Amino acid sequence: MPSTLLNDTFLRALQRQPTDYTPIWLMRQAGRYLPEYNATRSRAGSFLGLATNPDYATEVTLQPLDRFPLDAAILFSDILTIPDAMGLGLNFVQGEGPRFERTVRTEEDVAKLAVPAIDATLGYVTDAVSQIRRALTDAQGRQKVPLIGFSGSPWTLACYMVEGGGSPDHHTVKAMAYTRPDLMHRILDINAQAVTAYLNAQVEAGAQAVMIFDTWGGALADGAYQRFSLEYIAKVVAGLKREHDGVKVPVITFTKGGGLWLEQIASIGVDAVGLDWTVNLGQAREKVGGKVALQGNIDPTVLFASPAVIRTEARAVLDSFGNHPGHVFNLGHGISQFTHPENVAELVDEVHRHSRAIRLKN
Repeated sequence: MPSTLLNDTFLRALQRQPTDYTPIWLMRQAGRYLPEYNATRSRAGSFLGLATNPDYATEVTLQPLDRFPLDAAILFSDILTIPDAMGLGLNFVQGEGPRFERTVRTEEDVAKLAVPAIDATLGYVTDAVSQIRRALTDAQGRQKVPLIGFSGSPWTLACYMVEGGGSPDHHTVKAMAYTRPDLMHRILDINAQAVTAYLNAQVEAGAQAVMIFDTWGGALADGAYQRFSLEYIAKVVAGLKREHDGVKVPVITFTKGGGLWLEQIASIGVDAVGLDWTVNLGQAREKVGGKVALQGNIDPTVLFASPAVIRTEARAVLDSFGNHPGHVFNLGHGISQFTHPENVAELVDEVHRHSRAIRLKN
C-alpha cells in the first residue's frame, strides 16, 4: 500500500529524529466525548456493532482528525478482541463495561485456550486497518497522517479473561498468579503468541506503528510485574515485524502505573515508552537517555479546566521534556467521555504552538 505521508512528525519523533514541533495524539481520541461518535454508535446499535464493522470503525477513526489537527490516527477497536476470538463471549453491559460469558480459571479452562486464527476470527480488524489507510490517502497517494494499530498486553488480557470483566482489585487473577503460576504462565504464553500474530496482521494490513496497552500492569507488585507482565511484553516485541514495505514500524508500550519500572521497560526493544501522569517527564527523559522516545503524559483531568489552565499545563509538560528529540505528546491515560471537545482543541493548539516556540528559542 504505497503512499506518501504528508505529516510524518509522529513517526520521526518515535525514532528520536528532530521535528519542527511536538506531535500529539490522544488515547481514546475517537470516543464518547465526540457527539459525532455517539451518533455513529447509535446507528451501529451497540459498541460491538461499531467495533466489528469496518465501515463504522473507519468512520469513527477519522472523526477526531476532522475536528483537530492531530498527528496520528489510531485504529478504532477494543483491547478485548483477542479473548473474544478465543471463544470467551464478549459483551458490553450498560453501566458495567465489558463482560465475558466464560472465564478462564481452571486447568480445564486453560487447556481449552488456543491462539485464534487471525484471518478467520479477527478479519474485521485487519479489514478496518486497510480501509482506514485508504481513507487517509488521497487519489495522488498522499496520506494525511500515520495509522497506529494496537493490542492489549498479555497480562492485561489475562486480567479480563480470569476475572470475567473489569475488577477493582484483580483479586482472582492475582491469586492465580501466586497459587497456580503454571496456569498463569500458560495463559500468558498463549496470549503473547496471539498478540504477536494480531499486531503483525495489523502491520501487514497497513498499520504504520503499533502500541501495546498494559493497562493493568501497575496492579502487580515489583517482581510480579517483571514475571507476569514485562516478560511477556518482551516476547511480543521480539516477535513483531519491525519493517514493512521497506519502512520501519515503531513499537510503543504503555504500562499504566509503570513509572517504577521505566528503565526496565525501555530495555526490552521498544521504540517508545508511554507514561502516565504520575511520572515526571523530564526525570524520565534523563533516566532513559537516548534509548527510547517517550509518550505522554498530561493528566486527562486537566481537560476539565479552563482554556488558560489547559494551556499552562500543556506548556509545563513540554518544558519538562525540553528541546530534545523523541517526545510524542499524549494524555497519561484515556480521555474522559465527559470532556468538552473545545478543550481538546485548546490542548492540541497549545502543544503545536508552544513546541514550535521552544524549537525557535534554541
